Amino acid sequence: MPRASHLIVTIVSLGSAVPSVAQDGEVERGGTVIVVAGRGLPDTPASPAYGTVVIERETLQTVPSGRVEEALGSVAGFQEFRRSDSRSSNPTAQGVTLRALGGNATSRALVTLDGVPVADPFFGYVPFTALLPEQIGRIAVTRGGGSGPFGAGALAGTIGIESEAPERKVPLAASALVNDRGGTEAMGSFSQALGNGYATGAIRWDRGPGFYTTPEDQRVAASAPAKFDSVAGQLRAVVPLASDLELQARVAAFDDARTLRFAGANSSASGQGASVRIVGRGRWQVDALGYVQARNFSNLVVSSTRFVPVLDQRNTPSTGLGGKIEVRPPVGDAHTLRLGIDYRRASGELQENPISAFTGQVTARRRAGGVTSDLGLFVEDDWEVGQLLLTGGLRADRTVIADGFYRETTPGGAVTIDNRFADRSDWTLTWRGGALFRATPSLDLRAAAYSGLRLPTLNELYRPFVVFPVVTQANADLANEELRGVEAGLDWRPIEGLALSLTAFDNRLENAIANVTLGPNLRQRRNLPASETRGVEAGLRVQRGPIRFDSSLSFSDPRIVGEGASLALDGNRPPQSPRWMAAASIGYAPADGTIISLSLRHVGAQFEDDLETDVLPAFTTLGAYAQVPLVGQLDLVLRAENLFDETIVTRNDGGDLDLGAPRTLWVGVRYGF
Repeated sequence: MPRASHLIVTIVSLGSAVPSVAQDGEVERGGTVIVVAGRGLPDTPASPAYGTVVIERETLQTVPSGRVEEALGSVAGFQEFRRSDSRSSNPTAQGVTLRALGGNATSRALVTLDGVPVADPFFGYVPFTALLPEQIGRIAVTRGGGSGPFGAGALAGTIGIESEAPERKVPLAASALVNDRGGTEAMGSFSQALGNGYATGAIRWDRGPGFYTTPEDQRVAASAPAKFDSVAGQLRAVVPLASDLELQARVAAFDDARTLRFAGANSSASGQGASVRIVGRGRWQVDALGYVQARNFSNLVVSSTRFVPVLDQRNTPSTGLGGKIEVRPPVGDAHTLRLGIDYRRASGELQENPISAFTGQVTARRRAGGVTSDLGLFVEDDWEVGQLLLTGGLRADRTVIADGFYRETTPGGAVTIDNRFADRSDWTLTWRGGALFRATPSLDLRAAAYSGLRLPTLNELYRPFVVFPVVTQANADLANEELRGVEAGLDWRPIEGLALSLTAFDNRLENAIANVTLGPNLRQRRNLPASETRGVEAGLRVQRGPIRFDSSLSFSDPRIVGEGASLALDGNRPPQSPRWMAAASIGYAPADGTIISLSLRHVGAQFEDDLETDVLPAFTTLGAYAQVPLVGQLDLVLRAENLFDETIVTRNDGGDLDLGAPRTLWVGVRYGF
């Protein structure tokens, strides 16, 4: 990919030629101090009532794989639909959820980057290869909490990714690593002053021959390693408009190509996006955001019996656009009032051609797509009463599903199917409320109740798909998912450097969209009456000088509520939903800049399908990271993924398996981190 190499060189050249941004994020003009934050409005006082786990930049920089999804895996309860990471899974399977509220490949947690939803407008998956971990300052994971001011889609919680703070910017940073299979990872970034603000740019290029996802005893001549080649870049500018008003703008793009299981089974995801945000931190606080996204996906399906192309999902263009305005008026020191409106619109179209496995000829041409939109109005207030903080809010959403169609023609253009689906719209009222009681300086007690909403994606409504030999049909009649939940917990800091958190929760997801088995090798997306999940989450953090220990544990007991056509599923555990998840890491960071860390992750057994026929066994992996200063700002980096080469089963179809990443060793250098 010569263009990636060229872009890296360009960014490095630009970065070395420009001055650095002010290290404290403040500048003085005309006697007025101008704070350049580069973030949105601060969290409200009662936000901790909805238990939140924060992943700091230091954790992001030391994960063994160097990938955002592994860093998120340190939060027990976080889960991707498939157990494989973004180098070896089908991109459309990268939906994320929390608290075992999964069951299909669409995200039920809302993931945002500086306030912008990042999920694909058509499929609902998270393009992790588009996220640059080196440019992330922190990630706040809120499990539960409902939709509230965050918008539809935050059923299982929110994952708020924030860009690196201005005080952490450096004029130039770069890294280059290679692994023991010949894979490479390269990154370059720069930062420069832009008037009283700053501008940054970054690019990352990952490529490699990959590994065999097929077990050795199941390989055939057509089996191929899961090679990958992805590049992502962004430019971001933050400019003060006044002493308490700033403009934030970003443009970004990514391109991601992968091979899945068989030679010729290639998938490609790409996208471009732009956003503009105005943040006012004066007496009337304002956060106004607008964004647009263009995405595309293609995939060539290869038969698992004849090993020839049988489906060319050649083009799936989609567009997402939206915005949000939040206002916090001055209503007294005891209250923090939030008023706002947000809007999202997703449009897209599937274009695919089935192919005869015997002749190699296209047998039909299919197109399907539509439009979904959500207009939300919300109000929320935090009220501080001594040691007690109360919060509550309402949200009204007008959801629209429109212009849905499915059209199939012969290769010559004669129409064989031309379905047009009726437009639908609805108003839904959701709510959330919580309380935080500061019982002692070291003990906080919290409780919350909430509801949430998610529209079905265009993929779920209109796109059938095939993971041979299983065909999953779309369903244009899917209803919106709605969640009701309660939780209670505590945060305890008995001594300096020790923090313990504990949360119990009970969630009910009504109209849960699932891939329901209809017969041998045939499924359809359908609304189940409900899916119920109860569980407990715990976290422990210990900091003693240069040594830090972090751990988390979650137990969930998800159950399908089935009746009528889904009665056979009643009491079953939703697919891809483990009961137990745990993570732990220990790190040593002395003052000389040396970093050594070990990270452990355990994921319990889960079922592949709704009938609980096939099991994905539990696994436990150990990773390692080491960074040693060489000279100046240049560091040696060593990483180890899955150090003991644990077998990770990511798919099980009647004993036909796919595997996750084996032991992978990395070595390289970093500059400017």
